[in-house]
Amino acid sequence: MAEKLKLMTILAHPDDESLAMGGTLSKYQDEGVETYLVCATRGERGRFGDAAVRPSDEIVGRTREQELLAAAKELGLREVRFLNYLDKDLDQADPAEAIARIVAHIRRVRPQVVTTFAHDGAYGHPDHIAISQLTQAACIRAADSDYQPLQRESVPTTPHAVSKLYYTVWTEGKMAAYISAFRNLTITVDGVERSASPWPTWGITTIIDTAKYWPQVWRAIQHHKTQLTIYEKLEHLSDKDHQQLWGSQEFYRAYSLVNGGRKRETDLFEGIR
Repeated sequence: MAEKLKLMTILAHPDDESLAMGGTLSKYQDEGVETYLVCATRGERGRFGDAAVRPSDEIVGRTREQELLAAAKELGLREVRFLNYLDKDLDQADPAEAIARIVAHIRRVRPQVVTTFAHDGAYGHPDHIAISQLTQAACIRAADSDYQPLQRESVPTTPHAVSKLYYTVWTEGKMAAYISAFRNLTITVDGVERSASPWPTWGITTIIDTAKYWPQVWRAIQHHKTQLTIYEKLEHLSDKDHQQLWGSQEFYRAYSLVNGGRKRETDLFEGIR
């Protein structure tokens, strides 16, 4: 009997799953692949719509968790789990603890493919950079039979080697479409402004055709109601514009145990099926 195909995406905040991976998650779920999300935080320090008085972080976090669960249902995700870290503080987490928590999910689910943010965090966001680094380390630890996690973390002992790890990345054209539809993606960290920069076209290893799934992605995004103040332009886009945003998703194959070479992939499970 063929091994069940499983895809796990490990991201930082509620709405990352829809914006960064929505089309891909919908596509693979539709094809019978089991899809899983591990989210590091509940986005409790994020915006809360146009509220004149912002609720407490706890209320924001609970609200955004429910928004994420609704979006996940729209995308067909099999499971959503949280690492329970605080929004905007992920890079301050104890690395050994965070890695152990991710290893626990990888060993429990045993996905062949894992996706996360690239090392630049899309536009320099510290939480995105942190989850990228932690995920890569966890993929290594998950396969290590000698790995001894912290005693306070419950981690399955049977090792699991993730066959392929991918970064979700943007082409220059996709980035221009995002900026046009949302805003200029910048963040100030330690007094220095960071901004998005496109992945070089030659460095994109994998392009997934998600044109069929853009309506699902848009519906999933709409569940993130506390964030809709930055998505308001999307309501006025044409179907063609939506398809430009969500009609394909690009990846960089960070490592693979099953294939290689320069030939561009059209399937995250190439070499596994």
